[in-house]
Amino acid sequence: MADLLSKHLTLGALRNVLSLHVLLDYFDAKKLHEITDGTALAATMFQATGSAPGSSGFVNITDLKGGKVGFSPEDNGGIVSATFVKTVQAIPYNISVIQISTILPSPEAEAPAPGPSQMNLTALMSAHGCKVFAETLLANPAEQTFEDNIESGLTIFCPGDDAMKGFMPKYKNLSAAGKRSLLEYHGIPIYQSLSSLRSSNGLTNTLATDGANKYDFTVQNDGTDVTIKTKIVTAKITNTLVDKQPLAIYELNKVLLPMELFSALAPTPSPAPAPAPTPEADAKSPKPSTKHKSPPAPAAPSDSPADAPNGDVADQTADGNGAFRFNGGRFGAVILSLWFVFFYL
Repeated sequence: MADLLSKHLTLGALRNVLSLHVLLDYFDAKKLHEITDGTALAATMFQATGSAPGSSGFVNITDLKGGKVGFSPEDNGGIVSATFVKTVQAIPYNISVIQISTILPSPEAEAPAPGPSQMNLTALMSAHGCKVFAETLLANPAEQTFEDNIESGLTIFCPGDDAMKGFMPKYKNLSAAGKRSLLEYHGIPIYQSLSSLRSSNGLTNTLATDGANKYDFTVQNDGTDVTIKTKIVTAKITNTLVDKQPLAIYELNKVLLPMELFSALAPTPSPAPAPAPTPEADAKSPKPSTKHKSPPAPAAPSDSPADAPNGDVADQTADGNGAFRFNGGRFGAVILSLWFVFFYL
């Protein structure tokens, strides 16, 4: 790796050299020593990305005498450049990491590709339906943020002219910091092809993301369409302006509105429907009357045991106790009658 670093390659060239060392096939020590006919041609990631001219992204693998295995780029004239050293890690038929003796040389991979930083972002967008966004970006410090991220990978979502024109009154009311954040909210610091966006749905940070200021949105596919969803608005990709690593630019049908700047526009949740009133709840409780009420009429004498004659009470008591009942009045009348009978005799 020291030899590679000493060449001081551009980031794009370094990416190409490293991708030349990623084979699109599984090779462990056993398979390397059992190659049919002793030689095989393997495609690399350099070839698959489309960055390799011609067949320069292929690597020849050859079984050599003495049990050695040689590697050489297709454009190296058949000269063996490196040999197999050992297997570092292998998950059978899934992934294998092997060590080779030296870096594979490739003039095509090491050639400085046209620097993406040389691309005029605003000119590209202006020429393909995003002129208003491009001019707005050109007049803002956010443009430098976009430029600084091109080489390492950048994806831009530019609102179309109609969408941007309708949004400009709101944009002009933002603070200077708010304007910059809104523009940076339309870029993510990695390259995302359209196919990658379709397959990697989920929450994504943006160029405006800064610690607690999340400024994120959700990428979601709807069939073949790709939508960008904030908490306030959902926009759809309507056109691809550029899609070549490390830069992708897509046109949107709406301006992306971050919650951090437009919380007042966030839809309020619908109130939960009130539960149906129960009959008990509908019935009104009787209110205490404030009018004077007459006392109840006294009970009839026959209704109250306390009003019964004392004699009856005594009789009932005697009957209840099983005692002899004596009536003094009747006994006196009998004695008097007997006295008159004896007197006349």
